[in-house]
Amino acid sequence: MSRRKLILILASSVALGALAITAVRARDLPGVSIGFVANILCSETFVSGLDPERTFGDTMAATPGSGLLTWAMTYQVDRARGDASVALFGLFRSHAVYRDGVGCTLDHGASLVDTAVPTDDQPVAPLLPDIAGAAVVPPATPQLAAALDRAFAEPDSPPFRRTRAIVVVEDGRIVAERYADGIGIDTPLLGFSATKSVISALIGILVRQGKISLDAPAPVAAWQGPGDPRHAITVDQLLRHTAGLALGSSLQASISAALEPVNRMKFLQDDMAAYAESVALDTPPGSAWNYNDGNYLILSQLIRNAAGGHPADVIRFARRELFAPLSMTNVTLQFDGAGTVEGSSQMLASARDWARFGQLYLDDGVVGGQRILPAGFVNYSAAPTPGALVGYGAGFWTNSGDSMGANYRIAQGWPRDAFFAKGSIGQYVIVVPSQRLVIARFGRTANWPLGADGVSRLVADVVAATSKAKLAGN
Repeated sequence: MSRRKLILILASSVALGALAITAVRARDLPGVSIGFVANILCSETFVSGLDPERTFGDTMAATPGSGLLTWAMTYQVDRARGDASVALFGLFRSHAVYRDGVGCTLDHGASLVDTAVPTDDQPVAPLLPDIAGAAVVPPATPQLAAALDRAFAEPDSPPFRRTRAIVVVEDGRIVAERYADGIGIDTPLLGFSATKSVISALIGILVRQGKISLDAPAPVAAWQGPGDPRHAITVDQLLRHTAGLALGSSLQASISAALEPVNRMKFLQDDMAAYAESVALDTPPGSAWNYNDGNYLILSQLIRNAAGGHPADVIRFARRELFAPLSMTNVTLQFDGAGTVEGSSQMLASARDWARFGQLYLDDGVVGGQRILPAGFVNYSAAPTPGALVGYGAGFWTNSGDSMGANYRIAQGWPRDAFFAKGSIGQYVIVVPSQRLVIARFGRTANWPLGADGVSRLVADVVAATSKAKLAGN
């Protein structure tokens, strides 16, 4: 056989293999797409109290490529039963159910693990001073008012911003906040991947307690077999998305992203962590950066195991160690069908509560004189991960280092020391230590084109406004 013919045969085999894989993934497209919508509809109807029609329209408009399928989608919300269903072409269906205290879970037909909410027999006193009173805080200066005006203003043509909430905290007090119609200071807002930053914080608490080590192999039972190369994956690598698992990418919220294996995990599997733990390595642990939600489902399972093993133990642990000390009172952690927190994207909290979470990081992990996060953990979280082009640390996006993303943001007016929790289609909790600022912004904005959400202008405006106020005060 000639060398040329051998090369052609090999190339054809690779191409056929790729087509076969694509076909298998394409088979998942309907279920993934409607699962994504059903879960959001359920969460924002029964937890956030928003209008389903508004949720559906805003979400589809913010998801690139959704127009290819939206026309064929129908949905139904049953308030009496507490569930939401979405159908595609009348053939494919996805169903999400609401359970009091734990929000919504996609129901694939198997029995859902009991996630009864625990009764707190030893309430924890809040340690964070109240950042505001019961009323919405108007902007403290005309400059801050102008910043919020611009952030809520809509451009003349799509993509629209659909800003839902902005809270600006300076030196531990709200100096400006604004909400869209139908949303208030107590409305829980879906954080999408900003949830990952909360999971990182819970891991940090376990590190402080000596229950988890960042640099030791992650204690995942499925990886303990003799010679299993995944045994080398550390907790640090899961936090930084350098574990190397072959799950595809979670960077984009679009119809094309539905073909990634990680989305089969999220929208077609009851036990998401087990699925993530079952896949092979794509790259050696620690050798390459690849942002995917599976890493944080595995971390969520580690938190569950360390907290006691039952979903109620996780809720009790998160409340006692994080939410209660920070006075975060409008928080809902949502679970998968196996009873593990869906820690990649499914926490809801009010914009004020998200800002309180950011304040913990502004104050180096200390609240009310009590250390919540271990010493050095905030700097660790914001330290750049090699190879992360977007500028990513350990659970937070970061402007530290020389990544393409960091340089882009700095050119847009972000301070160099800023780092932030970020959720898809427009969710941000931004920490700016040099300015003593936390900026929480939530909306329903397409990820592309860059800058569609107006957040870079918001950050630059708020920094300028508060800096001028400080100078005037001197």
